[in-house]
Amino acid sequence: MSEEVVVVVSGGEPPDPRAASAAPAGVLVVAADKGLEHALLLGLEVTLAIGDFDSASPEAVAVAEASGIRIERHPQEKDATDLELALDAATALDPQRILVLAGDGGRLDHQLSTLLLLASERYAGVQVDALVGSAWVHVVRGARVLEGEPGALVSLVPIGRVEGVTTEGLAYQLQRETLAAGTSRGVSNVFEGDAARITVEHGVLLAIRPEKAE
Repeated sequence: MSEEVVVVVSGGEPPDPRAASAAPAGVLVVAADKGLEHALLLGLEVTLAIGDFDSASPEAVAVAEASGIRIERHPQEKDATDLELALDAATALDPQRILVLAGDGGRLDHQLSTLLLLASERYAGVQVDALVGSAWVHVVRGARVLEGEPGALVSLVPIGRVEGVTTEGLAYQLQRETLAAGTSRGVSNVFEGDAARITVEHGVLLAIRPEKAE
């Protein structure tokens, strides 16, 4: 049976304490390594904890396992990060949407890897959103409508070459434009109202809203 939403809690730095309010009630929660501890602190009921568990404390893992949380252990020498393993596990549940809760700060290479991972083609069949610290990150394939408020910032960051980018409801409109990797053309756009539509003909964008979590 497919799920409507699966929440993935990343390891590393803890998510914003207010991130729990972004998770719908009763959803399945997949925790990546130390994300197990983060999820429990947020009051989320974890279904599966996955990773090499070099960050989560052995005591926390033991307590979780004793309470019935499924623990999936992987070796430290592996070809994927714990977050990637968690995203793969979440995708296997066939959800309509994956919501990642993650902290900001920490290692720069981890942060960059996380953002690029969200846009992986492996997750093209599911809507992917992330709350990273206080910033929302939305993966845009095809077309998406984003909620906002007048004056709120949103940056459109291309992952590779992105063609046919059209926006509605943003102050600086794009009409079937091409955004190449490395361009700052889409940075610091602004919501004109309470919603904006972003359409992409070919490629993937990250729509990043550096706003405070509600």
